[in-house]
Amino acid sequence: MNHITLQIHPKDNVLVALQDLEAGEIFEHNGLKITLKDSIPAKHKFAINELNKGDQVFMYGGIVGKALSMIPSGGVLSTQNVTHEAEDFGKKIGEYQWDAPDISKFKDKTFMGFHRPDGQVGTGNYWLVIPMVFCENRNVDIIKDAFLEELGFGKPNPFKKMVREMANLYKSGQTTSFDTVSVETLVEKTEERLFENIDGIKFLNHQVGCGGTRTDSQALCALIAGYINNPNVAGATILSLGCQNAQSSYMEDKLRKINPDFKKPLIILEQQVEGTEQQLLTRAIKETFIGMAEANTQTRQPAPLSKLVVGLECGGSDGFSGISANPAVGYAADLVVALGGIAILSEFPELCGVEQELINRCVSDEKAERFSTLMRLYAAAAEASGSGFDMNPSPGNIKDGLITDAMKSSGAAKKGGTSPVTDVLDYGEYVNTPGLTLLCTPGNDVESTTAMAGAGANMILFTTGLGTPTGNPVTPVIKVSSNHKLTERMPDIIDINTGFVISGEKNIQQMGEEILEKVIKIASGEEKSKAMILGQDDFIPWKRGVSL
Repeated sequence: MNHITLQIHPKDNVLVALQDLEAGEIFEHNGLKITLKDSIPAKHKFAINELNKGDQVFMYGGIVGKALSMIPSGGVLSTQNVTHEAEDFGKKIGEYQWDAPDISKFKDKTFMGFHRPDGQVGTGNYWLVIPMVFCENRNVDIIKDAFLEELGFGKPNPFKKMVREMANLYKSGQTTSFDTVSVETLVEKTEERLFENIDGIKFLNHQVGCGGTRTDSQALCALIAGYINNPNVAGATILSLGCQNAQSSYMEDKLRKINPDFKKPLIILEQQVEGTEQQLLTRAIKETFIGMAEANTQTRQPAPLSKLVVGLECGGSDGFSGISANPAVGYAADLVVALGGIAILSEFPELCGVEQELINRCVSDEKAERFSTLMRLYAAAAEASGSGFDMNPSPGNIKDGLITDAMKSSGAAKKGGTSPVTDVLDYGEYVNTPGLTLLCTPGNDVESTTAMAGAGANMILFTTGLGTPTGNPVTPVIKVSSNHKLTERMPDIIDINTGFVISGEKNIQQMGEEILEKVIKIASGEEKSKAMILGQDDFIPWKRGVSL
């Protein structure tokens, strides 16, 4: 890497600008002199040789687009001259050989986790309160208001004081003084928790459970079952109305399927059986308190790194994500897999164009066929609804150099490292096979992280190039920046900066090892991720059907 431009793969016919470049600048690439015909913003791409209309655009060694018009050597690629195109995929080809990374630095390390009866190990110890249907959201909120402050789990809101000061200025007629009002820096509340071994009580409101398709309700039941079974969860309180599509009995069936020997405390209450709201809430609060007291007896104990289950996510991606943050996270994922743990690669719309590579990495024809089937069904459903994978890049992605879905996907897939694909799961299914698992989820950041926690992830690595304030209620989310500027601009959400790869100060292996070191510290409770400090508890179930 010359730290000005980069050809990611020898087969690529475009270069990536690593810094802003001016029209008229001259570069030499493999003996060819290239004069820039346009100004090229950092993260964007320009043609090495002239591309004619209809020519395919290659990045990461694969097809990522097609020229809509002639693009001269040194001409910038844009949505005006390039459209989405991706390689097709078929059967598994050959037997995949993996060159696993050196794990000598980590093989004897452990993390301090919560050991569950089924052999899973949590990186946290949370109690959940979840409604089976949106009708119970208000009751969940009442329980939340009753518990958080009294048990020492409340978080300060520095903006309350700011509003109070502005209100006082308004009352006194000093409206011109609003600009003197400032907000205090958010700090962690130091009030001692009543239950010192419980990391939090989390309330997972949502807007589904009834009124949609039966498929969506069944998916919600599977998702809630997965959250209850997640190793970071000590126990749960479930509130059901009684008449909704998402019946608590369906959820219990899903839970028994995931874990036939489930032994955590689980409280399920139905409002239409309990009677008045006061009766429901009184019983819910009493039984939840007793359950939390039981969960508080659990303590952190050493666990091998093979007990890590790491979800891999990207959001607010930019043109550097596939060069720095994603491959660095991919190296960390390979380390976890080599140590006997599990990595989860999701976001199927962002695997468009790299399907054949992942198919070839599958450990069996059966796994390869399942991935192929899920991808084709998802793509067909998107097209039937008037959309398609080609519409995946957001305005932010495009502005920062990801102009086609295949271009975005080729970089996004780097989060999955290079290890064999040992399992393929549909939405709502639960991981149980060491190695790299492909999990069918949307590309939507929160819907995807929600699904990975529901599949058993006890840690999530989340890469971003533009900045995404996303977290999860029960699974620590570690935010990894692709570039220096983002880290400097939004330090409150970024945990790790891989911009050092772009500037040439560190390599992918070094950053990957740093990421795993951070995972171990947060998994042990020694540190909190920025998402945890900010209380970013995002939870959005995926609605695959339509609302009726």
